[in-house]
Amino acid sequence: MKITFPDGTPEFDGANLKLRFIANVDGEAVECAITAEALEDHFGANSPQEDELLRAFERGRARIRSVCAEALERNDGASVELHSGLFRLEGA
Repeated sequence: MKITFPDGTPEFDGANLKLRFIANVDGEAVECAITAEALEDHFGANSPQEDELLRAFERGRARIRSVCAEALERNDGASVELHSGLFRLEGA
């Protein structure tokens, strides 16, 4: 399975307090997301406000992509939502 992530800014989903972003899995776009809680707990977001979440995403982009790729591999390339617990389990 080939997983890549296009550069770009994630989309803020204020109704659900998450950022949405795209992963390309074997050439197909798959929508993924990371929760505000995960960004606060692991990447230094000080609040669930859009600008804070986007800054935290940028700080953690490499790790977020790594954890996302692992999750995509585990679920055969279906859409994933990254929660705080996934980063604790990842252990890094």
